[in-house]
Amino acid sequence: MLRVLLVTDTDKPIGNLRDALARLGYEMLASTATPHALHSTVQSERPDVIIIDTDSPSRDTLEQLAVMNATAPRPVLMFSHDANQQLIRDAVGAGVTAYLVEGLETGRLAPILEVALARFAQESQLRERLAQVENELAERKLIDRAKRLLRDQQKLTSTPPTPCCANAQ
Repeated sequence: MLRVLLVTDTDKPIGNLRDALARLGYEMLASTATPHALHSTVQSERPDVIIIDTDSPSRDTLEQLAVMNATAPRPVLMFSHDANQQLIRDAVGAGVTAYLVEGLETGRLAPILEVALARFAQESQLRERLAQVENELAERKLIDRAKRLLRDQQKLTSTPPTPCCANAQ
């Protein structure tokens, strides 16, 4: 059962959203966070999914998401009324998995969540693979550096020496 944290910066009630998610089988965390408390709430509550309901995400909200995404990435769905393309790019850059405009319809919630979860899982695999490749590259650089140091210390060349008497026989 996935644990869901709701985050809102609007005055509108989100009880319908909470009820719809509970009917779908999600565990709803008791508290509803504000964008300013997002990072600390994620650390203390450890949700599996974050759903943000906002009229338009503020710079503070995006900064909190970026900090959270760097330390404890999670799938984030953002429902907003703001269709500004730059704002959408900024939200995705801060870690938003799915950005939906035109409000929230509870009937569409399950498939939207499934897509966001699948996309997040795929991105997680890519991040893990990237970290692995970066680690392998760093190891390779270290080995190459060690080889250079040994060659310099032993005054060796990078090609194996040819025997001086190979043609004599």
